[in-house]
Formats: sequence, C-alpha cells, structure tokens
Amino acid sequence: MELPELSVARQGRSVRIGAYKVARDLPASFRYAAQGLAFAFGSQRNFRLHVFLGSAALGAGVIFGLSTIKLGVLVLTVAAVLVLELLNTAIEAVVDLAIGRRFHHLARIAKDCAAAAVLVAAISSLLIALLLLVPALVERLAGG
Repeated sequence: MELPELSVARQGRSVRIGAYKVARDLPASFRYAAQGLAFAFGSQRNFRLHVFLGSAALGAGVIFGLSTIKLGVLVLTVAAVLVLELLNTAIEAVVDLAIGRRFHHLARIAKDCAAAAVLVAAISSLLIALLLLVPALVERLAGG
C-alpha cells in the first residue's frame, strides 16, 4: 500500500500530514532526538554494547594520552557505528510498519543490508581502535 506525499502550507511552512509529530521548534527537535536515543538504548542490545565498547575505547585513548587527532578519529569511528545502529533500528521499524508480520524478500534485503552496514562499521571501528590503542598500550607496558 503506497501512501501519497501529503502536505499543507501553514504560515509559509510545509507541514506533513500523517507524520507522528512535526517539530515546531528547535527544543522540540532535540526532545524527539533524545527520545530516539532513549528508545535505542532501552530496546537495542547491540546499541548498548556499542555505547559501552565505544566509551571504553575513548576512555583508553584518554588514559594512554592519544593525540587530539587520534582521539578525534576514535570519536568519529564510534559515532559512525552508533549512527548506523540508529539507522538500522529505524529501517527495521519502518519495514515492520510497512509489511507487518508478513514475509517479503525485499524487506529481508532491507533489514539484512542495514545490519550489514552496522557490521562493516563495527569491524572497521575495531580495527581502527586496535591500530590506535595497541601501540600506545605497548609503549606504556614497555615503560615509555
């Protein structure tokens, strides 16, 4: 079932019809984003795992005295994984909303590809963390 794109003009702004909520101001946008983070953290085991591991990697980077640039790389890497995890959750929700409990091969492809994107980012993040943290750990253990 396809839904047409509906919108109406209100006070010079286009407002989507059928959207759950339309943020009227910046604080409302931040509240909705915070609700999304809270939902993901509360309901998605992998999101919590990535938050924990990312925090541990960033903490280790600070403890080992990584340069600002290396810490920035770690932050971007961790953020990429978390962003993709949030997008994966959103894609799963939209697919479930669209097809319900029915099976459709395109729904499986969408969900599998979204999950694969998270996996690629997580593996890359792990490799980057190892490349940045292992030399610092070896140096620290060697007494340097």
